Amino acid sequence: MSGSTRVSFIGGASGPWRVERIEAIAGAALPPVRFVDVVTVEPGAPKPPGEWVLTGATSNTRYTTRIETSALTAKQEPLGRSDATLAALIPIRKSPSWWSLAQDERRSIFEAQSRHIAIGLDYLPAIARRLHHARDLGEPFDFLTWFEFRPEDEADFDALVARLRDIPEWSFVEREVDIRLRRPD
Repeated sequence: MSGSTRVSFIGGASGPWRVERIEAIAGAALPPVRFVDVVTVEPGAPKPPGEWVLTGATSNTRYTTRIETSALTAKQEPLGRSDATLAALIPIRKSPSWWSLAQDERRSIFEAQSRHIAIGLDYLPAIARRLHHARDLGEPFDFLTWFEFRPEDEADFDALVARLRDIPEWSFVEREVDIRLRRPD
């Protein structure tokens, strides 16, 4: 993935994000850990040590039109805001039936039927997010989505993920883990 940044999410005994809970939404959970660290890694570098390490890469947007991308960019707040002391890491693996669909069929399910982007726009700028693609890296998940938000926006984040889990696209999810985190003030 040229022009991308690889990021590893390391579950272990140290890191800036304290784990509040790890919940299997679909499929198997990840082993419990106390902390998560988020580090940029060079392609080909050995995996950092940890109880579990999930690596993904930022990449070009997929399934979005120019208008949608512009709308997301205009409303998106940056990651790393000092007041965004809560985070969620949500790794997802979709079923082989999802990947057997043509790109236009996936796009139709993603936005025309499910309104995935439109739902996400409803929660910006309060909830910052970044998608990491992992499927092409041979990882156990296809996507690693990282969210950051303020404690007063936690109910909105819960509403966002509930809405996304209730759309046609979610029927293709075979594994999802919801990892909730807190950064000490």
